[in-house]
Amino acid sequence: MDADEILELGADKSLLLVDDDEPFLRRLARAMEKRGFDVEMAGSVAAGKAIATARPPAYAVVDLRLEDGNGLDVVEVLREKRPDSRIVVLTGYGAIATAVAAVKIGATDYLSKPADANDIVHALVSTGDELPPPPENPMSADRVRWEHIQRVYELCDRNVSETARRLNMHRRTLQRILAKRSPR
Repeated sequence: MDADEILELGADKSLLLVDDDEPFLRRLARAMEKRGFDVEMAGSVAAGKAIATARPPAYAVVDLRLEDGNGLDVVEVLREKRPDSRIVVLTGYGAIATAVAAVKIGATDYLSKPADANDIVHALVSTGDELPPPPENPMSADRVRWEHIQRVYELCDRNVSETARRLNMHRRTLQRILAKRSPR
């Protein structure tokens, strides 16, 4: 990160971070403060909406799936209260459909976790004219498959039989995959 990008922040450096993963939220907040942002944190949709209503920030990083709801609800409130805010949606469950929904609602960009602070800052301050660089360490095919299986499993309320049916996979095979650790 060079000094030129920090200058692009403008006069209002307010940043709202909304994520229910407390350790990740604290780490990201420290990293963003080092990069010149005035950070406010929220651990839920309700807290994020309250801050967005009371003190709409110039920038926001919002997790898509939170314990008490969908992060897109916070994005909607931000767009309503401050249409010029730049919003990046983060998620551990990267899918084209959710990326499209996030951008339609008003997100500036969409990144899948794990995203580092430099990627997030670049997404927040980029003008959109240039294409983002390819990822330095993209997910392996095994990891993408595992993420997809986990997402479908969560969408089926952790029902193994229903997940196996939707993935057109034998239930025992799915159970073996779910019992293993995530690939790198």
